[in-house]
Amino acid sequence: MRAMNILAAGARQAGFRLILAGLAFGILAACDQPPPPPEPIRPVRTVTVAPQAFESRSSYTGEVRARYETSLAFRIGGKLVARFVEIGSEVKKGTLLGRLDPDDTRLAIQNARAQVSAAQANFNQAQIELTRYKRLFETRVISQAELDRRQNTYNTAQAQLDSAQSQLRVAQNQMDYTELHADADGVITGISAEAGQVVSAGQTVMKLARPEEKEVVFNVAENRLDELRNATAIAISLWASPDREFAGVVREIAPGADPVTRTYAVKVTVQNPPPAMRLGMTASVTIVRRGSDNVVALPLSALYQQGDRPAVWIYTGTAEQGSVALRPVAVAAYVEHAVLIADGLAAGEQVVTAGVHKLIPGQTVRLLEPARAEIKS
Repeated sequence: MRAMNILAAGARQAGFRLILAGLAFGILAACDQPPPPPEPIRPVRTVTVAPQAFESRSSYTGEVRARYETSLAFRIGGKLVARFVEIGSEVKKGTLLGRLDPDDTRLAIQNARAQVSAAQANFNQAQIELTRYKRLFETRVISQAELDRRQNTYNTAQAQLDSAQSQLRVAQNQMDYTELHADADGVITGISAEAGQVVSAGQTVMKLARPEEKEVVFNVAENRLDELRNATAIAISLWASPDREFAGVVREIAPGADPVTRTYAVKVTVQNPPPAMRLGMTASVTIVRRGSDNVVALPLSALYQQGDRPAVWIYTGTAEQGSVALRPVAVAAYVEHAVLIADGLAAGEQVVTAGVHKLIPGQTVRLLEPARAEIKS
């Protein structure tokens, strides 16, 4: 029994020695390992702050139209027997465009002339009788009442004659209305009735555009209306000749949005349009906005949110390595692919434009090729 206790004690001592030997070996092995490599310096890209006058440009595509386009119609109804123009025809004021069947109006004129003749005969008879009865009254042959009746008959005959003459003039006007004439110089842009068709009074049969004043019509989204209202210049160019530009002026902005596209129709008058600008051509409209105050344009990727305020990272250091610091700024406006900074930056400072959400204040960074902050149209 004693021998067994001695053997167990020896085994425990041997185990302790093995554990101590393992710990010592591990410590020695750890001392022999190389230290971990330092964390690499993060590279950043920057732009150099250069304040400049604000200018933004937006382009839209529109169609050249005439400012004045009239729907032409006959003033009476009837059967269209002839049409003398086609779409695209250039007409002068007074040009005959179409004619209705004149048979009914010709008969109306004949009837009106007959009514005038009958009324004229009644009037002549009443006038003769009135003259004779006036003489009889002067000799006291008839009474005042009898003279008044003849005077009333005369007045009635005269009114009937005036009415018949008016009806004749109306019938003659109806005859004139069987012909449709151009009321101004222009171009026929639409025809909606053909020979043989029966049209009603006021029904549009043609459209006449007056090309002396041209405008470009295009659609604008609701979030761009203020940009359009505050435009300092509008340039128009034709797709057929993009190298030439013409000045434009906003004439009309639709008060309501289109129910389908939810956009607003805008009409821009072209100042001094050339003869080569024809109706229906496709045009590009460039809206230019210029500000009086200098601002700094930065890529959208340079903007960082510090609490509830926008901020940017400012780089300071040498041309190869330096540190970054966070600075709050005031945003003037957001334009396409850029943000305009109104306050918080000085000329010549360098602003980080990439990886801004992985930086911490005072972090050491490595500078890539710097760029210059500019407003791009």
